[in-house]
Amino acid sequence: MLSIGLLGCGRIGQVHARSIGQIDGARVVAVADAFPEAAQALAAQTGAQVMDSQALIDSAGVDAVVIGTPTDTHYDLIHAAARAGKAIFCEKPVDMSADRIRDCIKVVETSGVPFMTAFNRRFDPNFANVQARIAAGEIGAVEIVTIQSRDPSPPPISYIKSSGGLFRDMMIHDLDMARFLLGEEPITVYAVGSALVDPEIGHAGDVDTAAVTLTTASGKICQISNSRRATYGYDQRIEVHGAKGMIRAENVLENTVEIASDAGFRKAPAQHFFLERYEAAYRAEMQYFVRCIAEDTPLRPNIADGLRAQLLADAAASSLAQGTRIPLD
Repeated sequence: MLSIGLLGCGRIGQVHARSIGQIDGARVVAVADAFPEAAQALAAQTGAQVMDSQALIDSAGVDAVVIGTPTDTHYDLIHAAARAGKAIFCEKPVDMSADRIRDCIKVVETSGVPFMTAFNRRFDPNFANVQARIAAGEIGAVEIVTIQSRDPSPPPISYIKSSGGLFRDMMIHDLDMARFLLGEEPITVYAVGSALVDPEIGHAGDVDTAAVTLTTASGKICQISNSRRATYGYDQRIEVHGAKGMIRAENVLENTVEIASDAGFRKAPAQHFFLERYEAAYRAEMQYFVRCIAEDTPLRPNIADGLRAQLLADAAASSLAQGTRIPLD
């Protein structure tokens, strides 16, 4: 039985607590949060003990930690957990700074602890099926990947100001998905973006509408489009074209009912937001984490994957600022 300590009892911490509660080989034994009320509420739901962060990390009764706290706290928590010998499951991004992620890599490697970066979309049943069939050669060599990711509405401006920007906050999931599907590392990044949804986002120094083109050394291409607005629900689609055909995953709708009349064919909207759209993915990634720890097998995506996605996001931000294609080492 893997005993897990949850660092962060907000929305994502609650998601992970529910997932762990459905896994036979794991349990939440301790929780910590900067807001005592949030910790007490989640402890009541899980039967866990409330601790402060350091006590949780130092506890001999905790085997692994789930880091679901604000990004600017990850660095210190990763260092503390690694030095305490705990397995680590960390929400993206690992840190806003690539250099600080490199520091985290050093302490994780020195300590020899398992580390997983929580890019949950790799574990979405539909997206995982697409990647498995690409790997099996069903569409031949990949030529172009298209990823569309659009939120139903923008977050508050207060969040935008501290988010690190659309590329590091939102598109970072799609940049990781691009690597997952391309099977090669991108070597160039070109980005364009605008504030079309809310001018205040532009005044805050960010964009709400963006497109990025990635290319690999062999010439494979990935196109990513993001928007902070989609009137029809949470838009999450991928398409991969290869030498022998094409494979795609469409939106998950609120239901599968379709109605036809003289006005045409109508379906339900896409599911509203990430909590319901990726519920199965969150559960699958946590099951995978627990299984890998139990079997002592390597974890992916790991902390190096977290760094690579951050470098792509940094390059996209630089490309937008400079108006040019950015080469990657």
